[in-house]
Amino acid sequence: MSVLFTVEDHVARVTIDRPDRMNAMDSATQARLAEIWDEIEATSEIRCVVLTGSGDRAFSTGADLKDDSGMSGVDYWKDISATGFGRIALRGTLTTPVIARINGLALGGGLEMAMGCDILIAADTARFGLPEAKVGRLPLDGGMVTLPRLIPRNIAMGMMMTGRMVSAQDMAGFGLVNAVVPAADLDAEIDRWVADILSSAPLSVKAIKATARETAHMSVHEAYQHETPALIAALQSEDADEGVAAFREKRAPVWRGK
Repeated sequence: MSVLFTVEDHVARVTIDRPDRMNAMDSATQARLAEIWDEIEATSEIRCVVLTGSGDRAFSTGADLKDDSGMSGVDYWKDISATGFGRIALRGTLTTPVIARINGLALGGGLEMAMGCDILIAADTARFGLPEAKVGRLPLDGGMVTLPRLIPRNIAMGMMMTGRMVSAQDMAGFGLVNAVVPAADLDAEIDRWVADILSSAPLSVKAIKATARETAHMSVHEAYQHETPALIAALQSEDADEGVAAFREKRAPVWRGK
C-alpha cells in the first residue's frame, strides 16, 4: 500500500509510504487518501490525526511527475477536487484536528497538504517550497490561494515565483510552523501535541476548528454570530458540564465526546 493508516487510542496516523519517490504521490495514492479522509470524517472516535511521510528525507515532494495522466494543464485545473492535493489541502468538511509531522522536504503538493493541516511540527532539517514554476506548472491545488493567506504576502510571492526553498526555522518565524525541533526529537514533540489535544474536550476542539475554517472570510461580527452544528453540539454537550465539574472537583475530566 502507498499509504499506511492506523487508529489507536483515538489517534489516526496517516503515512505516505513511497520513500523511494520522496513520498511523491501518484493517482493511486491520491485515491487512497480520499478514502482515508472520508473514513476519518465518519469516525467520531478519532480525535486527532497525524499526517507524515515515510523515512527522514521527505514529508512529500508533491505530485509524482512520472505518473502522467495525459491531461493538459487546463484540464487538470478544471478537474481538481474541491478538497485539493492529497484530498486535505482544501478540505473544508473535516473537523478532526490534523497535525502535520514535517520530517523532511515539503514541496509542491506536499506543502499544500501541510497547509491543509491545523498544526505543523517540523524537524530542523525540513524545508518548504512551491517549485512548480520551475517546471512550467502552477501550484494549483491550494498553494497559490492559501500560502499568501497564511504567511506574509511578499514572502509567499517570492517562494512561488522563484521556487526557492525556505527553512523550517524561517517558516516558524512567518507563523506557518508551530514548533521546530531536532529530527531526533520530532516524535516526542508530536506526542506532546497529541496528548494536549486529547486532554481537551473533543467536541470543543471540533467546534473551534469548524468555526475558524468557516468564518475566515467573514468580518468579526459576522463570524461571531455564525452558527455551526459543531458549535451547538459542543455547547449542549455532556462534556461541557463535565469540564466545569472536573475543574471544581480538582480532577482530570473524563471526556465522552457527547
